[in-house]
Amino acid sequence: MSTNVEASNAPAMLPRLTTGTLVAAVGACFVAQVGVSIPAVINGYINQDLGTTSTQLTWVSDAFLVPVTLFELSFGVVGDLFGRKRLLAIGSLLMALGGLFGFFTPDGGTGVLLTGQVIAGLGAAAIFPTSVAMIAAGTHTVRDRAHAISIWAAGLTAGGFMSPLIGGLLAEFDHPKGEFASWRYAFLAMAAIAVISALITLLVAQNSSSPVGRSLDWPGQITIAVALFALLYGVIQGAEDGWGSVEVIGSFVVAVVFLVAFVFIEQRVDKPLIRLELFSNRMFTVSAVVTVLGMFAYLGTAYATSIRLSAILEYSPLKTSIGFVLLNIMGVVLFPVSTKMLQRYNPGWVLAAGMALIGIGDVALAALPAADHPSIATIAVPLLVVGAGFKIAVTAITVVAVNSVPTDRAGMASGATSMLRDFGLTLGPAIVGAIALTNAANAISAKIAASPKLQQAVDAFNGSDEIPPPLKGAVNSGPLGANAIPNPPNPIQDVAFHALSHAYSIGYLVCGIAALLAAAIAALMLGGRHHTESFVTTAEAADTH
Repeated sequence: MSTNVEASNAPAMLPRLTTGTLVAAVGACFVAQVGVSIPAVINGYINQDLGTTSTQLTWVSDAFLVPVTLFELSFGVVGDLFGRKRLLAIGSLLMALGGLFGFFTPDGGTGVLLTGQVIAGLGAAAIFPTSVAMIAAGTHTVRDRAHAISIWAAGLTAGGFMSPLIGGLLAEFDHPKGEFASWRYAFLAMAAIAVISALITLLVAQNSSSPVGRSLDWPGQITIAVALFALLYGVIQGAEDGWGSVEVIGSFVVAVVFLVAFVFIEQRVDKPLIRLELFSNRMFTVSAVVTVLGMFAYLGTAYATSIRLSAILEYSPLKTSIGFVLLNIMGVVLFPVSTKMLQRYNPGWVLAAGMALIGIGDVALAALPAADHPSIATIAVPLLVVGAGFKIAVTAITVVAVNSVPTDRAGMASGATSMLRDFGLTLGPAIVGAIALTNAANAISAKIAASPKLQQAVDAFNGSDEIPPPLKGAVNSGPLGANAIPNPPNPIQDVAFHALSHAYSIGYLVCGIAALLAAAIAALMLGGRHHTESFVTTAEAADTH
């Protein structure tokens, strides 16, 4: 960790974090997290209203998260170069526009919804690194920064549990009249909150920037964007197109080629998108690995819970939202605790503890398949444990990563950390969905093949002139579609239900293993790192304003 002999005097020379700036950063972060969480409680209604396939339903979540992952690094540079206040407001306005696309999605308009999710995701890509960099620019000791980032993380968590409540209430509001169409109101609420966030930023936030050594690296942005999108496309589409298909294998090849090209370019340009020497810092590299594993585990858990409650058990959005309140409420409850933990204990140990809690909760959820719990009360305690772990871990991740580099690189470090965090979040629905849907589809096929009576019933269902084609299409669209149509007339509804229950239990187990591995890495590699009190450099005094 870089320090400077003038560090003890530097705080008096540097701008302090204003209340308005903190409120704007936390508010924008809240809006971005609302966007991440919006689909959680309404996936079941979206599936039934728009007739999505299982893979399309995965894309509803990841269409938001993919642009976040792809463009965070570049938005971190834009904020450093041209000012963070304006960029934070623009991010909120993009989220408002994306929310309006979601609200005005027509019947059968899955493409319109996905377009809105992409636009909103671009807004969140601007918000996440910019909000952290604004906080870093005004905090100059471990105590101050840990306190401010803990407030930021509380906003993140509040968005996580308020979003399902908002979505659940609004989806129920007009349900008797509009059937499943009322899920659109959740996106309208996101748009309204985003506009308020933009106004707060423009009125009360303090601007900051750090332009020295920064420039837009278009070759680097293009190559990393292609690499990450190709990787995520292959993971998501593999469950539907087949893992041996030309498109899926080709996407993985493209991902490798462009990732190698990205590394080659970043080593040779004068002002790279990300300085690869950041990864020569053991603390930063280890925190990067732990970040990806832990965030994959957390959002994989959230996605599996969403599908289990809304699409498998077919809970209403309002009832489903109770599960997500349980998953996120501990973030608010533990706000003062996490702050004190980071001030009193080594951040590496705090990070390991958070990841361990996520892992323990996931293993417990894996042991409770959907068929065994008719009520949310059965899984309440594991969800609370996972939520507590996420709150502790997400605060520690940001502190560990940003503190591991000189603060004149805070914008780059926060951008890289945000990208890694959201890459892990994006992998959650992608990998858990791919594993679960592939497993469930194989289980359903095996069950039908092993039962001549069931095979005859399926053939009769598909050959009947009395069954409408849309109903046949829904049953044959994948495991979730087969589970959504009751028996009768759907002969494989019970098979699909139990196959999905088992498959998503495997998804929970995969998430639990990832989180426990992250905990072990953090404890072994970061637990002994020195915890200093100041990280101000002379360069920051010159560059931040």
